[in-house]
Amino acid sequence: MKKLKRLVIASVLSLSVSMFTLNHQSEASTSYQVQSGDSYYKIGVKFGVPVASIKLANNKSSDLIYPGQKLVIPNSSVTAAEKELMARLVHAEAKGEPYAGKVAVATVVLNRVDSTLFPNTVNGVIYQQVNGSYAFTPVKTGSINQPADASARQAVNEALALRGQGKGSLYFYNPRTAVSQWIFSRPVTVTIGNHVFAK
Repeated sequence: MKKLKRLVIASVLSLSVSMFTLNHQSEASTSYQVQSGDSYYKIGVKFGVPVASIKLANNKSSDLIYPGQKLVIPNSSVTAAEKELMARLVHAEAKGEPYAGKVAVATVVLNRVDSTLFPNTVNGVIYQQVNGSYAFTPVKTGSINQPADASARQAVNEALALRGQGKGSLYFYNPRTAVSQWIFSRPVTVTIGNHVFAK
C-alpha cells in the first residue's frame, strides 16, 4: 500500500512539473511565421528582441530565413513597462534629433544595463543618482514623464534588436551645453546630430 501511495505521489509530482514546464515554455516565447521581405533584423525590431537571441532560440548561425519558416521568438529581457520608460527618456533626450540619434540614446541605456559600471536594470540606470545628481537631465526636470511618440518607441525596439552590437557607447552629451570637463575626456564613438556618444 505504501509503495502504491509513493507511486501515485511521484506520478502526480512528475505530471505537475511537466505541466509547469509546458506552461513556462509557452509564456517564455512566441511563434512567428516568416513573411516575404523579413530578416532577423526586421523581426527583432518588430518584437523588440535582440537578433542574437532569436538566432540562439532557433539554433541558427546564418542570416538565411525564408517565407513560411516558423521561428521561436523569445520574450524580451526588457519588460513592456521598461520599454515605455526608455521611450519616454529617448523622447525627452532626443526630441528633434535624427532617428539614428534616438536609437543611439536607447542603446546607451542598454549598454549601461549590460555594463558592470552601472545598475543592471533599465529603471536603475535611468533613475541612477551619482553624488546627488541624476544621470539623465529629463529625470531631474520631470520631462521624462511626458508621453513618448511612435518614433521613440520604434527607436527602443531597434536598439533592442541591435543589442550587443555597435561601439559600446555609455555616455552622450551635447558639446554646446555640456559643462563637465570629465565628459570631454571620454573616447568618442560617434557623433549624431547634436549629440556626441562616448565610452
